[in-house]
Amino acid sequence: MTDKSALKVAVIGGGIFGVSTAVHLARLGAQVTLVTDGPVANGASSRSLAWLNSARKRSAAYHELRMAGLERYRKLADGQDCGAWLRLDGGLTWDADDASNQIADIFRHEQAIGYQTQLLAPGDIAAVTPGIDAKAVTPQGAIFNAGEGWVDLSSLIGLLLREFRVRGGHVLSDAGPADVILTNGRASGVRTASGRVLDADAVVVATGSGVPGMAAKVGRRIGDGTTRALLVVSEPVPHPLRAVLNTPRVAIRPTPNGAFALDSAWSEDEVIVRDDGTYEARPSTIARLLDEASKVLEGNPALALESHHIGPKPIPADGEPVIGQLTGIPGYHVVFSHSGATLGLIAGELLADEIVSGTPSPLLESFRPARFDC
Repeated sequence: MTDKSALKVAVIGGGIFGVSTAVHLARLGAQVTLVTDGPVANGASSRSLAWLNSARKRSAAYHELRMAGLERYRKLADGQDCGAWLRLDGGLTWDADDASNQIADIFRHEQAIGYQTQLLAPGDIAAVTPGIDAKAVTPQGAIFNAGEGWVDLSSLIGLLLREFRVRGGHVLSDAGPADVILTNGRASGVRTASGRVLDADAVVVATGSGVPGMAAKVGRRIGDGTTRALLVVSEPVPHPLRAVLNTPRVAIRPTPNGAFALDSAWSEDEVIVRDDGTYEARPSTIARLLDEASKVLEGNPALALESHHIGPKPIPADGEPVIGQLTGIPGYHVVFSHSGATLGLIAGELLADEIVSGTPSPLLESFRPARFDC
């Protein structure tokens, strides 16, 4: 597809993956329509902790992709006034005080791969990053990763959408579920819930937890490990915390308005999935999560609930991203991953370049949907 100005692409999904891919396609000269089932940024992106990192252990290829993702955020911070909603003030992690504690091993691993890392005793943390109650840190200490941070995804998506529209992109929001149209074995467009048809040379499916089901409709399997997400947001409270915290009972990041966003594995496990597919969070779960956050914050501030966000958390079955064209279906591309915030900018950039240039990206080689074909 060498005539970029004539290339028409439909992108299904209004989260960070869909919007990022759409704007990168528009930058490359494609004619792009973004189709969303509801409001933009109303799905998984609305309930993501949005911790920007490549901490702990993962495959070498995944680490390389995440590091490229972090670099794109540094580039964005250098060129945009986004200091209120994009912060790279580091991340602090500690484990439980039991046999599962891996802090020393993780520190050695991060040192070996050249990741920015410091192992801090509880009493040394305040000199490096503020806002933590040292009494809450386990005796094995905590790891501080200076290159990490957080992003407010709704703000980022808003920024990207404004550019998308300036570049001539079209947004069709609240269109309900959309299906990919195949003609002679290749993707040829999108059909919305109302029956409207959008012709396209290529389609990108970025519908979060909906990606495996959409692929199944055309006979392709994508391993699905999707689970439940619960993001709790406190009311604003004056506090010096800047880093993202990942602790045994709660993960915390600041928000642009001075509140805290919180999640944890145990609270997500307590989310109720009803028979009709809707989700419910118990008030007791939310109250305990707010209490756990207070325990690790300097001064143990009382935290009140502002809002909570629940729904599916998209996770591929093997934990690694799924990005690229479905096997044997030209023009049908997907992006499906857990780490949407960290990968949001880089995944959209690389996938858009593949679609326009026709040249596969080496950075995405390990993450093709084809690995689930057998």
